Amino acid sequence: MVHARISGISSYAPDDILDNEMLSKMVDTNDEWITTRVGIKERRILKDPSKGSSYMGIKCVERLLESTGTKPEEVDLLICATSNPDYRFPSTGSIIAHRCGLTNAYSYDIQAACAGFLVALQDGSAYIRSGLRKKVIVVSAEKMSSMTNYNDRATCPLFGDGAGAMLLEPTEENLGIMDGVFHIDGEGLEHLWMPAGGSALPASHETVDAQQHFVIQDGRNVYKNAVTDMLESSQEVMERNGLTCDSIDWFCSHQANLRIIEAVGARLGIDESKVLVNIEKYGNTSAASIPLCLDEYKDKLKKGDKLILTAFGAGFTWGAMYIIWG
Repeated sequence: MVHARISGISSYAPDDILDNEMLSKMVDTNDEWITTRVGIKERRILKDPSKGSSYMGIKCVERLLESTGTKPEEVDLLICATSNPDYRFPSTGSIIAHRCGLTNAYSYDIQAACAGFLVALQDGSAYIRSGLRKKVIVVSAEKMSSMTNYNDRATCPLFGDGAGAMLLEPTEENLGIMDGVFHIDGEGLEHLWMPAGGSALPASHETVDAQQHFVIQDGRNVYKNAVTDMLESSQEVMERNGLTCDSIDWFCSHQANLRIIEAVGARLGIDESKVLVNIEKYGNTSAASIPLCLDEYKDKLKKGDKLILTAFGAGFTWGAMYIIWG
């Protein structure tokens, strides 16, 4: 049986740091308030207004190609997961593919909010398993600062910019993307969204004046649903594959809130030493958070390690994935 193995991983974060002390001079907040509620100390910001999410995606894919010794023309497909595309069209994936010289690759975007990378990874795995593609890059690039209201003390401490990518290739070994479960519930629409800028409420002077082009979040509702849904989807994929908390080597959740990550891990019964966390340094980078975190810990990951990945985002959309590192 053919599986899609992860043959490479990379990440990119901008150099500029926005820490809690700097943020406290911009809005009524402080380090203790932010740290105790979400566990974030600093976040990276792509300050150059002329650069969009694709800039980070390009840097990330270039690193991936170099680290794996892959020639750009060998790549068959690039799937980009982002909620912060450079433009409404064309796709950010097409820009990344072009700038990275992927002359033989098709490319498109996926928008599944913070769960986007896992959804794209599932798609990439399906292409590999079907035999339609041999080398697939899954990349997420998120300039979250472009949709963050730095006058809103409830949301501006949460978000940072970054990108992460994986290279998928076929293998007959029992490793790679093994299984995934995904769910969606449209009832979550107005609890986590950007009201304006789409076809339902196009941009206008009125929408700009009303600050409707920034992320709006009902934190309490999102927290409750994120814990429940990531827990249940993780349990679902574990039970389906005969896994227990002891047989899991690593658990990597979307890096949105340290309290959410710890709550899900604890309720799954996974030892905290197996829970991968880097939210303190990067904040919530939306769909980029999982590959950004895995890349940071890649030296600890060994071939054959069993991982559970889980994410929750706007929509609401959520899911979990079982992978065997390799």
